[in-house]
Amino acid sequence: MGKKGANSVRGKNKTNKRKNVVLSADNADPHVLYENSVQAVESEIDFIDKTYEDLRGRRANFLREDFCGTANTSCEWVRRREENYAIGVDLDEAVIESGRKRHVAKLTDHQRERLALIKSDVVTVQTPPQDVVVAMNFSYWIFKERSRLREYFGSVRRSLTRDGIFFLDCYGGYDACRVMKEHTKYDDYTYTWDQAAYNPVTGEILCHIHFKFKDGSRLKKAFSYDWRLWTLPEIREILHEAGFNKVVVYWQGWDEDEEEGDGEFLPVGDADADAGWISYIGAEC
Repeated sequence: MGKKGANSVRGKNKTNKRKNVVLSADNADPHVLYENSVQAVESEIDFIDKTYEDLRGRRANFLREDFCGTANTSCEWVRRREENYAIGVDLDEAVIESGRKRHVAKLTDHQRERLALIKSDVVTVQTPPQDVVVAMNFSYWIFKERSRLREYFGSVRRSLTRDGIFFLDCYGGYDACRVMKEHTKYDDYTYTWDQAAYNPVTGEILCHIHFKFKDGSRLKKAFSYDWRLWTLPEIREILHEAGFNKVVVYWQGWDEDEEEGDGEFLPVGDADADAGWISYIGAEC
């Protein structure tokens, strides 16, 4: 179960919009390829928006995107409603700058006024109280020690409003700890999720994303992830230890006809022992 396999419904590839341009390793932007292969910010925000309103009886307006990268999610948030404000936080200035050029530049003046991108550590960053904090694409797995992950979760808890919710995601299944590669073909390239190494003693996992183009050129290790493969019980326990009152797992339904996830995530107390699965987690104050 690779990362793309986990995101097969969340992420829908967009075709190359540059007419008559043949993508290759020389001209492809890795961040664009990543967004097209892995992210589906529209459906992600749909889930967050609906779940928050269902639980709180009001719409969320203030969102912070931790490990924001190109701030794709933050930009989608401010586009949704004139009352929405977003803060994106990331340590990589180069990636943030890519987001400014490709996403923020396309926003209206009013939308840009409601967006702030901050180069900072998500553990120590100071922001106004937020209705929602999100940490998606398993980004928080960079914290390998339980104490460090609890410290991050605690900082998120303190940054939320009294009725705030922390949304994050998780993947797992018995394929999650295998050394394996998973290939997904798109119009202009092939995406490879490479689980290169796993240490069952520490739970550490090393993964890469590669891209191969029709002309045979490749972007090897376009992205690499040195993580700990956290389990749902561990994450839930640490969230409670960090001060969250309620932690709910949202599991993806199954489309029998298409034989894939249906993109609908519902709260569950138990689930099937699948080879590969993805879930959302909502941690409530």
